[in-house]
Amino acid sequence: MTTMTTAFVFRALDPLRDAELLHRWVTHPKAAYWMMQDARPADVERAYMEIAADEHHHALLGLGEDGRPAFLMEYYDPAHRELVGLYEPEPGDVGMHFLTPATDTPVHGFTRAVITAVVARLFEDPATRRIVVEPDVGNTAVHALNEAVGFVPVREIQKPEKTALLSYCTRERFEKAVAAV
Repeated sequence: MTTMTTAFVFRALDPLRDAELLHRWVTHPKAAYWMMQDARPADVERAYMEIAADEHHHALLGLGEDGRPAFLMEYYDPAHRELVGLYEPEPGDVGMHFLTPATDTPVHGFTRAVITAVVARLFEDPATRRIVVEPDVGNTAVHALNEAVGFVPVREIQKPEKTALLSYCTRERFEKAVAAV
């Protein structure tokens, strides 16, 4: 196992060019919480074409130092997607998902570096006041990562596809969490 030292660059996801890569990532058993285990390549392409056409939902790839895709990041307006009717959105709320692909050569600290980069990227926009996440209640690994970067659990919510743990992270909590490392 090596140690994490990578800085990431973000680029817009291209549903046509990136569908094969995404299909490998989202159908891997490690990505079970992504809920696309049985997706065919055409299903993945279609799903990301829909995101690309949606003004309230966006997908980016995080690229490693070598310029290769290293992770997937999605962000959305929770007043219009994912959490509509499940919580009271505030101005400046941004919803977020991220996926690190399975690997045979884990890098210590990689996933934490990814979530830190994703949250930092979202807070680059001065209009972003709070990041909202809704991972599956059973996804304890992501709950720990969320807490490490400043997310605070609020309550469980029932989504059509899962019971989720609604959590928030403010810019101040994020800055305090990453300064403590």
